[in-house]
Amino acid sequence: MFVIDCDYIPEPEPVKFPPELALLIVRKASAMAAAFEEQALDQLTKDARRALAQGAEPRRVIREMRL
Repeated sequence: MFVIDCDYIPEPEPVKFPPELALLIVRKASAMAAAFEEQALDQLTKDARRALAQGAEPRRVIREMRL
């Protein structure tokens, strides 16, 4: 593989990432993860209840849900 060295293309200026923006991104990601976790918990519980109501053995539910 060849690397072309082009002196006529300027190096991009490094972007200074503001700490305030980083903090807001972390907070938003945390909130999104919490919401996803809550949805996943609700869905898994709903699926397990349905399987048990249909007569499935608890061990089978555990195995099928890979718990």
